[in-house]
Amino acid sequence: MEAEAAKYIGAGLATLGMIGSALAVGNIFGNFLAGALRNPAAAASQVGNLFVGAALAEALGILAFVLGILMIL
Repeated sequence: MEAEAAKYIGAGLATLGMIGSALAVGNIFGNFLAGALRNPAAAASQVGNLFVGAALAEALGILAFVLGILMIL
């Protein structure tokens, strides 16, 4: 019974990485918006970097979620 509880605790701890991912995506978009408001002419050239950074941060969150699910199985 203790091993089952430890498995669920470990899975919950593994999914805490999703919190970091959510904070990172919010930080990326917030800083982009602040920079775009300061220099609107340069904002269009940075949209690609914005989406690459957001995709990488989201990938880490999805990886944390998948690892948490795999620990339960």
